[in-house]
Amino acid sequence: GAPTAPAATPSGAGAGGGTGGDRADCETRVPIRGVRKATAQAMVESAFTAPHVTEFLTVDVTPMMELRERLKGDPDFSGVKLTPLAFAARAVCLAKRRTPDVNAVWDERAGEIVYKDYVHLGIAAATPRGLVVPKVRDADALSLADLAGALDELTATARDGKTAPEAMLDGTFTITNVGVFGVDTGTPIINPGESAILALGAIRDTPWVVDGELAVRKVMQLSLSFDHRVVDGQQGSRFLADVGALLADPAKAITY
Repeated sequence: GAPTAPAATPSGAGAGGGTGGDRADCETRVPIRGVRKATAQAMVESAFTAPHVTEFLTVDVTPMMELRERLKGDPDFSGVKLTPLAFAARAVCLAKRRTPDVNAVWDERAGEIVYKDYVHLGIAAATPRGLVVPKVRDADALSLADLAGALDELTATARDGKTAPEAMLDGTFTITNVGVFGVDTGTPIINPGESAILALGAIRDTPWVVDGELAVRKVMQLSLSFDHRVVDGQQGSRFLADVGALLADPAKAITY
C-alpha cells in the first residue's frame, strides 16, 4: 500500500493561528533521501550538463489502435497486455535503426561519442518510493508480443516497489508515458548516460482532417528531448517523424 505520511515536524516556535501568524506547526518536513535524492541529483546533473532540445509531434494513431484491437484476437497475443506503450517501444527500436545517434552517449572523459548497437529501453515509472526507470534489456531484439510482456512485467514490478537496483542501470533510451495521467505533452529531462527521451501523451478523440474530410480520430502528442551535443536537429526531427509515422501507419514497419 501507500507509505504512511511522516508526522509533522515543526520548523520553528509559535502557535499557528490567525492571519499572518507563524504556521510552522502546519508544515510537514520529509528528509530528502533514497530514490527521491538520487532522482533529484540525476535530473539536475542532466539538465545543467546536456544542452536539451525538445520537439513535438501530434499524430493520428487510429490505425495503431485498430491494429491493437485486431491483434487481441491473434493466438500469438493471447494473454498479452498490448498497450500503446508497447507499440511506441517497438517504434523507437525500429526508428533507432535509421537514426542511431539517439541511442548514443556523450563520453566527456574519453572525448568520444559512444554508439550502442543494442537498446536497453528505460521506462519511467511512478512508484511509492518515487520515480524509477527500470530497463528492458535488448528491447530491439524482442518481438512486439515479447516486448509487451516484458513491459507489463517491468511496470508491475515497479508498482510493487520491487525493482532491483541493477535493473535501473545501463539504459540507452527512455520512454515516459505521461498520458496515463491524462497529460497531453511535456518537456522530459534526459536521463544521465543517455541522449534522448520520448514522452507519450494521452490518446484523445479529436477532430482531424482525413482526405479532405473532417473526422473524429484517435490522436496522441509525442515530445522528444535530445542532447544537442550528440543529436543534431535534423537527426532528432527525423527520429521523431519516424516514430510518429510508425504509430500512424504500423504497416511502415515492414520498410525498416
